Amino acid sequence: MDLTQAGVGRKLQLEELECLRNEAYENARIYKEKTKAFHDHHIRKKDFQEGDDLLLYNSRLHFMPDKLRSRWEGPFIVKEIKPYGVVELFDPKSEATFKVNRHRVKKYHGYKLPRELEVFLLEDAPKEGEV
Repeated sequence: MDLTQAGVGRKLQLEELECLRNEAYENARIYKEKTKAFHDHHIRKKDFQEGDDLLLYNSRLHFMPDKLRSRWEGPFIVKEIKPYGVVELFDPKSEATFKVNRHRVKKYHGYKLPRELEVFLLEDAPKEGEV
């Protein structure tokens, strides 16, 4: 076998390997773009207004043994929306304000309990003949 022919063959193999490598990089780039587009399409936009009720995620509760306990605290009231994802919250219980990242809060859609509850005792229930 001729050494020049072996050298040319080896150069062709290296060139083919480089082409395959470039094609793999291009396919990976296309895959990442499509995955990012799919992910971004399913992200819900969080638009908060001043005065909205929000719940705050307590990440430190993750290490506590109460696995059924909710990790969301609140509700808090939005006092001000600042740039770069900062939300200033007002706590009506302690009347304190603090700043948090927008990714740690979500809207509170619950209801507030009425201040007075009507209580019925079983002793006061009407009997069969009284109805």
